Amino acid sequence: MRHILLVTLLLFTSLTAMADKIKVACVGNSVTYGYGLQDRDHDAYPVRLQQMLGDEYEVGNFGKSGATLLRHGHRPYNEQEEYKAAIAFGAEIAVIHLGLNDTDPRNWPNYRDEFESDYQQLIDDLHKAAPGGKLKKLVVCRMTPIFDGHSRFESGTRDWHAEIQQAIERVALRNGIETLDLYTPLHCRPDLFPDNLHPNPAGALILAQTVYGGVTGNWGGLKLASVYSDGMVLQHDAPVLRGRANAGDVVEVSVKGDHYSQNGKATADVNGRWELHLKALKPGGPYTIDLKAKGGVKGQTSSVTLHDVLAGEVWLCSGQSNMAFRLNQCVTAKDDIAAADNSLIRLYDMKERWETNNSEWPADAMDAINNLDYYHPTKWTSCSAETAARFSAIGYHFGRVLADSLQMPIGLINNAIGGSTTESWVDRTTIEGEFPAMLRAWRTNDFIQDWCRGRAAKNIAQSQNPAQRHPYLPCYLYESGIAPLDAFPIKGVIWYQGESNAHNKEAHDRIFTLLVDSWRQNWKNLGMPVYFVQLSSLNRPSWPWFRDSQRILQNEIRNTGMVVTTDLGDSLDVHPRYKKEVGERLARLALHERYGYERLTPCGPMAYAATFGKGAATVMFDYGTGLHAGKSGPVASDDHRIVTLELAGADGIFYPAEGEAAGEGRLKVTSKHVKDPVSVRYGWQPFTRGNLVNSDNLPASTFRLDKK
Repeated sequence: MRHILLVTLLLFTSLTAMADKIKVACVGNSVTYGYGLQDRDHDAYPVRLQQMLGDEYEVGNFGKSGATLLRHGHRPYNEQEEYKAAIAFGAEIAVIHLGLNDTDPRNWPNYRDEFESDYQQLIDDLHKAAPGGKLKKLVVCRMTPIFDGHSRFESGTRDWHAEIQQAIERVALRNGIETLDLYTPLHCRPDLFPDNLHPNPAGALILAQTVYGGVTGNWGGLKLASVYSDGMVLQHDAPVLRGRANAGDVVEVSVKGDHYSQNGKATADVNGRWELHLKALKPGGPYTIDLKAKGGVKGQTSSVTLHDVLAGEVWLCSGQSNMAFRLNQCVTAKDDIAAADNSLIRLYDMKERWETNNSEWPADAMDAINNLDYYHPTKWTSCSAETAARFSAIGYHFGRVLADSLQMPIGLINNAIGGSTTESWVDRTTIEGEFPAMLRAWRTNDFIQDWCRGRAAKNIAQSQNPAQRHPYLPCYLYESGIAPLDAFPIKGVIWYQGESNAHNKEAHDRIFTLLVDSWRQNWKNLGMPVYFVQLSSLNRPSWPWFRDSQRILQNEIRNTGMVVTTDLGDSLDVHPRYKKEVGERLARLALHERYGYERLTPCGPMAYAATFGKGAATVMFDYGTGLHAGKSGPVASDDHRIVTLELAGADGIFYPAEGEAAGEGRLKVTSKHVKDPVSVRYGWQPFTRGNLVNSDNLPASTFRLDKK
């Protein structure tokens, strides 16, 4: 009898405990179910979610492989046993992740108009089944990604997936809630999706962590990207703070300086994201910024204080090895370093953990690289002989001239990786939408330079992972080095890259345009200036065409500009040691274009048109005042004549030509070998001694112009 009473008591206690638990219904398709996981009973995201939530919760997995949200779809969720079980479960919290299978051509093209009403019907059904007839919490999820390797990616899935995401956003808005973003945390990790659709255990864990944040609102309290730190320079005319906090937290911000104060507040959304646009700050400082987040989860409060903050102009210095080239490697290093102490300049130097040199990386590097953990931790530092010596030489000299000219703080973020490709700096959504062929089989993809593929293979030779990543992989440096900056406010970008894309100027024309658009979208500044360096002189046969394509690009992409460096090159070394001049030329361009120095000539002569007559071509130049033969750099010829000019007739054969000034910004070009010219070109050698300059002794760009 005593035994029966004990069993009855234990059963009653167990049932009471079960009744007290908060029920969470995970409604979805094969991703929720755990398809493809060898041990779904351990690794499926609802199982991991249960472990995170603990004993206060009961999580039910009601995922059905192949299920559609659409009720006229090929496998409607509302007709499945999992749907019936979810309704019978009587959840207080529902997490809905459906829509992936609706991208099937049998579904979305035919029934897209029914998607939102069908989604609303599912929500209403879950509400009715909840205790009291209403869910305590509804979590509507943006779908996890489908990657480019999916068989239907370009034939519809990519575009329909994006349209369905928008439809889900509208459904959430109608229900007065925000969508939980399952897309962004996973879109940067294609290596975690073996079949381009279903996450592996590591991907399922990220999914569970994200849903945990959506269910509980707990995102770990107040956090900012590491670039928001003591000693930073905040863009004075567009100061923005953003970061993470617990969902619903009110983030209060106080900015204080000498006889100055400003306050503001923002609220963290369901994804824990918040953003605050401050009023413009007076250049200078220092300022102290206090941030406090409170109220979101169980009354928790967290705070951060940023000290010694300056307000000024912030520029990103990016590209490959010539931008990474350190001040202590320059011809002028000794004098430059001795004069580098400058309280107006602050440096944020992002250095890679493994250089892309000709070596095999250690096996323990492979997981770190796949996890996007490629950069050393860093912090803002004042510019001194010690910190400047290891900083980008071009970046330093650019900042030095700006600080001196503007007399305000300059913040420089250096993020440049040796040998990196243009495509590695572009976000995945942009490449998926505009140039998906770039993503395919990258180790054998001819869009990617053979040298880059070979170097990458050498670096990751110790990896056994077929999905192993590398910094030269398309999108990788954006995901590991640009996205983590969290759109830290900047004025603009200086860029020196192209050596690793010079094998295919046509592809580079497309991808560089996408790069500029990608970064402008990221910083939500569609007019953000991007000033770049034309490739220098080097004995690589494709470079004349590539340099000319860069000249053309600056005219085709608004708010961009180019500086010429052919007079500073080295015939055998891809890393010319004359970097002071490059930084100063970029600064000159920025001062003219962005800071109102209209009388300052921004660059050397830029040919934009030519007319062809009997025996001569006349070339017109922007910034061509005082055209003459000059010695602008160590490589340029000191001949008193303008050299490397050429003319061609209808046969397309170019012959040496002579040039003479023919009025303001005009050059008359003739050759005794060409009676009726139809083409004119200048500096058309991989390593050129071209010496055409303007009155400011700035070198002219390589160019080729043909008769229309």
